[in-house]
Parts: sequence; structure tokens; C-alpha cells
Amino acid sequence: MRLRFVPVFFSLALALALPFSGAALAAIKVIVNDVPITDYDITQRARLITLTQRKSASIAKREAEQELVDDQVKLAEAQRVGVEVSQSEVDNAYNNIARNVKMSPSQLSKALSSGGVKPDTLKNRLKAQIAWNQVLSRRFSGNIEVDESDIIAALKKTDEEDRQKSVEYDLKRVIVVVPKNSSGGFKSKRKQESNQIRAAFSGCDDSGAILGKYSEVVVQPIGRRLETELPKGLRTEIQSMEPGKLTKPTTTPVGYEMIALCGKREIASDIAVRTELENELRAKEGASQSRRYLMEIRRRSTIIYR
Repeated sequence: MRLRFVPVFFSLALALALPFSGAALAAIKVIVNDVPITDYDITQRARLITLTQRKSASIAKREAEQELVDDQVKLAEAQRVGVEVSQSEVDNAYNNIARNVKMSPSQLSKALSSGGVKPDTLKNRLKAQIAWNQVLSRRFSGNIEVDESDIIAALKKTDEEDRQKSVEYDLKRVIVVVPKNSSGGFKSKRKQESNQIRAAFSGCDDSGAILGKYSEVVVQPIGRRLETELPKGLRTEIQSMEPGKLTKPTTTPVGYEMIALCGKREIASDIAVRTELENELRAKEGASQSRRYLMEIRRRSTIIYR
């Protein structure tokens, strides 16, 4: 799940009142398979929805109750089929969200708390999502088929010019190594060096003179990749670049990584648009199967509204 903080985040945070102190005093509103959902739980999830999805309080509250019921149904199914989600998996997902909104995990927790939302509210949602994804993977073996006829029909609806060409990129990976357990000061120094390398970089063929000025910089060939083979975020950044440039440094377990665009060319092929359409159709079919499966297990669940 991607958390998108809207521009009114902090004004909303100030406007929202803090919840009452004791969750134990909250009234039970729903019981799902013997697990109670309280009005405190609903209020917390509704505030999270309001902060992240720009929805009114009334709509957020209705959606919050539905989400919490579905979460318990999903977690019960996960337990039934033997899926266990570790705390580290939840923490990693939480840290990824923080990174996506350019915050540290502690900054994200502070921002949520200032809006009256306990960090565990988001972590509980993440746990249910991770568990459900693993359940779906087991249920459908990670393979969702799409009919060839559906792909062809979708292709016919696209622009003729788009169908005839794909873009291929020639890429290299540039890593500014940061040893594990390095000090914060050293990490800052290496990030600054990464930005210096990026500013000075003018092409893959003559990069040796620039990279040679810095210690422990590794260059790894990636090779030629079609646009559809790249992760969406990386593809978007590379599409806006000219050959001979580097992407912005990103943090990895081994240091700061940048991708060099050494060249690009158009090739006569419909593979790019075809792959994109196939992925879209597969995502729609996956969502449809997920909904049907959830409805099935909801019917088997005991859900009591109070």
C-alpha cells in the first residue's frame, strides 16, 4: 500500500481532536469471529483514512468500519491456511511508506500522532494487507491468466502509432558504497559525493575520470531493458532524462545507488504497449478474484453488529 499525504495533511492534523485516552473504555461495535472491534478502533481508522485519502469524516467512518471487518476476516483466513506475518515484515512495510513520503519512520509516527492517529493503526492495516497478499498468492499460486482475445481487444483500442514502437534503454548501475554500521556523518558525506558525481556525470563512456576521484564507487552493467521491464518509478524518472545522465541517488543496503542512462532507442514493436495492457488486465482480474474470495470467506465468518 502507498500512503499519499495530501497538501492539507498538517491543517487536518491540527483540526482533529485527540482520541480519549483509554481504548479499554471504548464500546464494542462489531464482533468478527470472536474478535471485537470498538468505536475507538473505528475512530482511529477513520482518522487515518481522512488524513491520507481526503475523504469526509462521515464517509471515512463508514469505510473504516468496513475495512476493520474485512481485515479481521482476512486475518482469520490467513490463520486458517497457515500464513503468519512477522513484526519485521510489518515494520519494513511501515518504513517503506515513510521513505515514500520522504520521512524517517519516527517522523512518520510523529506526523500520525499529531493528527490523533496511533502508529499502530497504520501498522495493523499493513499487517492485514500483507497477510491477505500472501493468502492470495497461495490461493492462486501467484499466477493470474489473461485471455489472448482480451489483450488483442485492448490493443485495438490503443493509438495506432503507440502500437508500432517501444523504447529500449541501455543502463548501468553506479553504487557509492556505504559500509554497514557507518556513522551518520559518513553517510551524509557519501550522499553528498553521490550528488557531486551526478552533477558532473556527462556520459557512460568517459565516466572513469569522474568516478576515479571518489573511493569505493562500483559500476555494474545492467544492459538493454525495454521500458516495460523497469519499475514504474524508475521508468518515469528515466523517461524524463537525456542519455548520459544519472538518476537521483537512492538508499540501498550497500550504499547510494544511481542508474546511468547510457543510451535509448525506439524499436519497431508493440511489446511495450502490449505488456502494459496485459499487466493492467491481470491487475483487474486479480482484484476481481480477490473480491470474490473475500465475499466467500465473509459468508463463512461470524459477524455481529451491535
